[in-house]
Amino acid sequence: AERPDFEGAKYVMSPPLRDARNLPILWNALAHGFIDTVATDHCPFDLAQKDMGRGDFTKIPNGMPAIEDRVNLLWTYGVKRGRLDIHRFVDAASTRAAKLFGLFPQKGHIAVGADADLVVWDPDWRGRISATNQHMNNDYNAFEGFELDGRPHVVTVRGRVQVRDGQFVGERGRGRLLRREPSWF
Repeated sequence: AERPDFEGAKYVMSPPLRDARNLPILWNALAHGFIDTVATDHCPFDLAQKDMGRGDFTKIPNGMPAIEDRVNLLWTYGVKRGRLDIHRFVDAASTRAAKLFGLFPQKGHIAVGADADLVVWDPDWRGRISATNQHMNNDYNAFEGFELDGRPHVVTVRGRVQVRDGQFVGERGRGRLLRREPSWF
C-alpha cells in the first residue's frame, strides 16, 4: 500500500511484503512444515540511504533491519496466537536453518558435543518494538509499535552467557567463523 512522505521506502526488501490475506496461508504452511524456517532480509539501510531512491524507486536500497525482532515476532504472533506449537517454533527458528546450512549437529539442537548455543525464554515479558530502544544500529524499525509477548531472558554462545534481559553482558570477539560446504536445496 502507498505510504505518505516516502515512508514506503522502509519496506523495500526481498522477498517483498505480502498482502494480509496471505497470512493464514503462510502461517499454515509454516505450522505444517511446508515452510522450513523463518529468516529476515537483514540489510539495515538507514533512512538517509533509503532516501537515495526518492526520485527513482529503483535506486532505493533493498533491505531492512529485522534480525533483532525475528524470533520475538515468531513467538508472539506464532506460538502465543496459537498458530505454531513450541516444537515447531524451535524447529523454524533454529533447527531447520542449522540443517539447511550444514551446521547441524554442531548448531541447532541440545546434545553432548554441540556448541551449547542456548536461549532461555521469558514467556511473561511484555514490550513494544521501537527504534528508540533497539540494539540494531539503525534509525527506524519497520515493526515500530508491534506488541511483543515474550523474549529471550538469557542467551549463551558456546556455553557462556552473552545476553541477559536484553543486554549484552558477554565478551566481545567470541564469534567464530564456521566453515561449511555450499548447500544445494
